Amino acid sequence: MGTGAGRSAVYHHSFDGAFLLSSPVRGSDGSGGRAVATSVPIKGSADSETSTAITCFTRGLDLRKETEDVLCPANCPLWQFYVFGDGVYASLSSICGAAIHRGVITNAGGAVRVQTLPGQENYPAVKANGIQSQVLTRWASSFSVTHCKADIAFLIDGSYNIGQRRFNLQKNFVGKVAMMLGIGTEGPHVGVVQASEHPKIEFYLKNFTAAKEVLFAIKELGFRGGNSNTGKALKHTAQKFFALENGARKGIPKIIVVFLDGWPSDDIEEAGIVAREFGVNVFIVSVAKPTTEELGMVQDIGFVDKVVCRNNGFFSYQMPTWFGTTKYVKPLVQKLCSHEQMLCSKTCYNSINIGFLIDGSSSIGDSNFRLVLEFISNLAKAFEISDIGSKIAAVQFTYDQRTEFSFADYTTKEKVLSAIRNIRYMSGGTATGDAISFTTRNVFGPVKDGPNKNFLIVLTDGQSYDDVRGPAAAAQKAGITVFSVGVAWAPLDDLKDMASEPKESHTFFTREFTGLEQMVPDIIRGICKDFMDSKQ
Repeated sequence: MGTGAGRSAVYHHSFDGAFLLSSPVRGSDGSGGRAVATSVPIKGSADSETSTAITCFTRGLDLRKETEDVLCPANCPLWQFYVFGDGVYASLSSICGAAIHRGVITNAGGAVRVQTLPGQENYPAVKANGIQSQVLTRWASSFSVTHCKADIAFLIDGSYNIGQRRFNLQKNFVGKVAMMLGIGTEGPHVGVVQASEHPKIEFYLKNFTAAKEVLFAIKELGFRGGNSNTGKALKHTAQKFFALENGARKGIPKIIVVFLDGWPSDDIEEAGIVAREFGVNVFIVSVAKPTTEELGMVQDIGFVDKVVCRNNGFFSYQMPTWFGTTKYVKPLVQKLCSHEQMLCSKTCYNSINIGFLIDGSSSIGDSNFRLVLEFISNLAKAFEISDIGSKIAAVQFTYDQRTEFSFADYTTKEKVLSAIRNIRYMSGGTATGDAISFTTRNVFGPVKDGPNKNFLIVLTDGQSYDDVRGPAAAAQKAGITVFSVGVAWAPLDDLKDMASEPKESHTFFTREFTGLEQMVPDIIRGICKDFMDSKQ
């Protein structure tokens, strides 16, 4: 690219050494028959998991994870899809076919989140979005499809450093990325900020929810000129862009993609710190290599590592030139839709699973059982529950165990709170050890390899008839942090035997059921401390 018209040699740079882009996945244009999903690793990343690029005919049963982000190709032949069911699809269905049928993507392709579900007794036939699904009476496993979820600000370079011609090429690239993301009401929302002498928010997340509208708005952007002042623009975007009144959504990862055609002309490190404080994931997309002469004029060659969400290679993206950028669109979209990688938006409120193990023995009684459910509700209210956020499950036990609802059953706070209210008191004996083993195996088993940190809160009012120490140790060995909450006649020794280390901060006791309410803030603080300690 050299030093073309309008280019300031002082700022000409991009970060070299982020990673190598993978070659396209063979068959991803739909021509590859019934292929197993093929991941696209990106070298140089500390954790190379991104969205998985799949073919038109990859089936749900071809995936191995409980939750997986995939990228469907464009122009799949609709008439060749095999889809069984509606909303919940038999796992022998085409993933991309199900996603189009469900309205998650169009035939232009895009990012899809696939959630593995139990088998169903009946899968209905429904015609939707040009695809006729078929009837199936029974199948062993199922899946659901949802949108890639992200709130994204594209921070584009509008300085004299890039010049009018490359500014237009940059807009073209951003437009292609926006189209492949699958923008929609339930999917990704995007906005654009232009970095120049003074940052300008061109449009917010709330302004456009259709891909074609976004594409038109990007094409209409005018070139502003001036110094790049990327740091100033990044700080402004982190502080102002993601306000709820501007269309940001709770529980959705916040991302700023910074496009750099050259070196920033102001301090950018401080802006990166501010972005992290606001829970924003910063990506740097840099273009071209610096010349030998330019390297000597740069104050801090390692600025990229100081700005991105994490300096693990995942958040850095390098393109050699603005020309011929189409092949770089898909790998960038794969990154932006890899929700599990958005480390800067992960908190103890949106990235944990909490299982409640509720004593339903006859000594508790109806009125006290209501107080227990109120206590559980107040704990659940503190967390951001969604299909990509925190999840809640509940098991009631006496001598037997009953799963009231699992982590996969409810993905909104309202539905979880309603499910807690509707738990019916069992009444019976107290076999806490068996209940812990049951919960570890049946409730936490399906999510043990998931991204969320797992917590179990055991609530009991009496002594267990069986051993609790062995089952609790097995739960902790399986990666579950155990809090024990005792009421009335619950022996302190049992509570400490169940609790994770340090025992003192994971063991709670109150004489009266009315005392449960005072524990709520301390348990939430304890969960958050454990979460933060696990990330060190």
